[in-house]
Amino acid sequence: MNNLKTVTLFTIKEMIKRKAFIISNIIILLMIVFAFNIPNIKKAMDSNSDSKIKILIKDKNNIFEDKLALIKNIDNINYDFILDNNISIKDIKKKINNNDIDRAIVFNKKKDNVDMKYIVESLTFVESVPEELVKLFENLYSNIQLNKFNLSKEQLNSLNPNFTFSFLQAEEDEVGGNPFVVMLISMLLFFTIYFNAFQVSTIITTEKTSKIVETLLTSTTPKTIVLGKTFGVGFVGLIQIIMIIITSIISKLLFLPNDSLEGIIDLSNITPFLFIITIVYFLLGYFLFALLYALIGSTVSKPEDVQSANTPISLILIAGFYLSYFTMINPTSEANVLAGILPISSPFCMPFRVMMGIASVNDIIISILLLVVTILIIAKVSIKIYSQAILNYGSRISLKDAIKLFKNKNV
Repeated sequence: MNNLKTVTLFTIKEMIKRKAFIISNIIILLMIVFAFNIPNIKKAMDSNSDSKIKILIKDKNNIFEDKLALIKNIDNINYDFILDNNISIKDIKKKINNNDIDRAIVFNKKKDNVDMKYIVESLTFVESVPEELVKLFENLYSNIQLNKFNLSKEQLNSLNPNFTFSFLQAEEDEVGGNPFVVMLISMLLFFTIYFNAFQVSTIITTEKTSKIVETLLTSTTPKTIVLGKTFGVGFVGLIQIIMIIITSIISKLLFLPNDSLEGIIDLSNITPFLFIITIVYFLLGYFLFALLYALIGSTVSKPEDVQSANTPISLILIAGFYLSYFTMINPTSEANVLAGILPISSPFCMPFRVMMGIASVNDIIISILLLVVTILIIAKVSIKIYSQAILNYGSRISLKDAIKLFKNKNV
């Protein structure tokens, strides 16, 4: 047990001392802080610069009955309206070419239609009339005409009802939670498991190449080395996840208004139980793939061969993630239930099912048991092959040779 602790602590120290590890984590945390500050940065840029588009409006026939001045009082619109009914088209074009104004709109009544000329500097890049402008003038004109009928306030409101939408599921198993948050959790789990598990293979191959492993084997067993490396890298990965979560929470509290994410991200389903489940599945998923990567790392003699050697394991991991990801579209389907149970996909899928409220206690227990059994089997295979392959400095060990090493009863 002391040797296992020593190897684990040694691995942790080696991981956190790496410049690449320190720099990458600083960049990730800074990106999170920056992302939460985007609304504030945008607001500051808008307030420090006159970014409004200047649009001159000419109402030749007084179609809007001197009501156009009302649009100048509209808040939260990116336009500065200039009213001039006496200017000529020639002078409008001159003002645009001199950059005195950016656009111009000329209204003219033709029988029962309102003609709207949208004047721009050049048609080299085809530009359509902004939809928000069209809606703005259509609504203004409609309101002017409706007011002539002396309708009551209730009658006017009935002509412009506010529609609200909600979803109702026909399937028996109702689904809750926010899909956006679920996708973020699944992607975070995938990338964290992938990059940390891959590190195990790289570390083992590097130590094998530098002959450090020979020194380690004189004081401890192959089993201790494999498990120590796996525990050490896993601990660092867990700290990374916690740092990301804490930084995100602090950034949200410091830089975003309380209601800024309302309607976009629903955090009501983020419970302590979900947090615990997410951590449990991260650890189990990590150990599953880290032990597989450790096995591959022991069969490779050159660091440059690690990437190609790890490709089959990476494909299995990616396949598990995509099985989980794409079945989230229909969370009550049999495919998603299967994704929540299969060891290669359950680390990414089961937290999603728990958050959506469709995972039963039996589903979670079966999923965890399958993961644990699979991890124990892979651990036994990895440790046995590692103990024989780690001192091989020749060519890369093939799958056929690895099977022979596993069947060797002398170890």
